Amino acid sequence: MEDNLASAPAVRVVCYFDASCPFAWITSRWLLEVERLRPVDLSFRIMSLSVLNEHREIEPWYREFNDRAWGPARVVTAAEVGHGTAVLRDLYTALGTRIHNQGNKDYDAVIAEALDEVGLPSSLAEAASGDEFDAALRARHQAAQDAMGEEGGTPLITLDGSTFFGPVLSAIPRGEQAVRLFEGVRTLAGTESFAEMKRARGALDFS
Repeated sequence: MEDNLASAPAVRVVCYFDASCPFAWITSRWLLEVERLRPVDLSFRIMSLSVLNEHREIEPWYREFNDRAWGPARVVTAAEVGHGTAVLRDLYTALGTRIHNQGNKDYDAVIAEALDEVGLPSSLAEAASGDEFDAALRARHQAAQDAMGEEGGTPLITLDGSTFFGPVLSAIPRGEQAVRLFEGVRTLAGTESFAEMKRARGALDFS
């Protein structure tokens, strides 16, 4: 069985992320768990809730969240522009571990620590407070929306050539549970007539 899995072609998966979004974080950690257990060609791309919700009427607490989310999104964009797409995986992990697992919402400190951890120039932190990389961020966000075919937030993934919003998870599936969910999502993604499924969310668990 293991030999068959080892020789199976890798499933190509793209995870579009906003580093500030807890649901994108959980979905991304689930995909990394699947990657550990099954042949998966997983890559990361940027999208932005700040761009998505820029001109929408939203509740004050969510407006504050989106306004603050510009900083990390601009920094990961600057990092990709200057150092290539390959840096996104580790930089996202360094940022997300602090923001979500450790609950650190001091984004200036989070960004500085994350850049140092992954060996990227500290000067990239300057992007957080300026608009130099906004055009590049908007272009990356639009590419994610174009892949889906309509507006969608995070998590947004491409699986077997199909891009969709979800799955939205409140905790990170581990081991065979992660694999079972992945195969279920593949089945839904491959069913052209399937559009949506939703139920109440549980409390968030980043462990």
